[in-house]
Amino acid sequence: MSGGELTMSDDLERYSRQMLVAGIGEDGQRRLLASRVLVCGCGALGSVLADSLARAGVGFLRIVDRDFVELSNLQRQVLFDEDDVAGRVPKAVAGVKKLARVNSDITLEPIVADIDHTNILRFLEGIDLVVDGTDNFEVRFLVNDAALETGIPWVYGGCVGSHGQTMAIFPGESACLRCLIEDVPPPGTAETCDTAGVLGAAINVVASLQTVAALKILSGHPDQVERVLTIVDVWDGTHRQMGVGDLHERTDCPACVGGERTWLKGERGTETTVLCGRNAVQVAPPPGLSLSLEELAGRLEGTGQVTANPYLLRLVLTDPEMDLTVFSDGRAIVKGTQDLGVARSLYARYVGN
Repeated sequence: MSGGELTMSDDLERYSRQMLVAGIGEDGQRRLLASRVLVCGCGALGSVLADSLARAGVGFLRIVDRDFVELSNLQRQVLFDEDDVAGRVPKAVAGVKKLARVNSDITLEPIVADIDHTNILRFLEGIDLVVDGTDNFEVRFLVNDAALETGIPWVYGGCVGSHGQTMAIFPGESACLRCLIEDVPPPGTAETCDTAGVLGAAINVVASLQTVAALKILSGHPDQVERVLTIVDVWDGTHRQMGVGDLHERTDCPACVGGERTWLKGERGTETTVLCGRNAVQVAPPPGLSLSLEELAGRLEGTGQVTANPYLLRLVLTDPEMDLTVFSDGRAIVKGTQDLGVARSLYARYVGN
């Protein structure tokens, strides 16, 4: 779905109130319309980010998400509705459908995929800025590596419970994510949506802070973005900032100082991932898998309840009580377990080795 960059003769009435803000004006608005942003993840943070940036007039949004819409998403993921749940529509597709009705002047590119080391650089082609709407540190460390490698700035954000944090990262100029967090937290040591839940209000606050940083960068004012980690708790009403401007120099960071790119090279990261708050596991396809959803549906007939749309296939099992959602790229989400071995076994049994 595409529009295009506005010319001087075009009407900017849509953005008239935004253009009155100091630092944007007509020049800043035209910079926004000429900008290209990668939105990594279209869940809670990602849907608020995509909505805000589309309404602000960012000219091109590439929205990448691996998942489909479920009922529990509607409490905080603002782009989706009950029709999307009923249709099991991929989040990237559902989000773009909504945004196209919000702003037809911009170009929207939905991609239903898991972001990994094999595709991240392709997703970054032609991009000016990355915004983080993911829900796991493995993808964030991968984005961090890719940003350092390409020099593209990105805006990190994360939420759990009633609190969240965000930080803008300028490769070569400021601290990167690994300056702040040396490695992925070990399983069971960090709060998750499963253990602490999440408030929609916290999502909105963190995503709004991310959006402001993005607008400053894209409108030509990156110098006005503070080099700080901002931490908020909407339940307690607290807000604090930690200076991180020279953290990379003080920590001798292996990524931005030492040049280490272990995530981008595929040396770190897993093919099987427990999904936050879902009692589900994502299983990546084996190398070289060629998959036809139509053929798979025929093969699975009689094994359980099979439904499909152009993007995915769902198999509901009664023994064990689980369901598999298989995407056209070969990925599958196994719902009803957090056991990686069980998920891989079911994938091999019903999809293929």
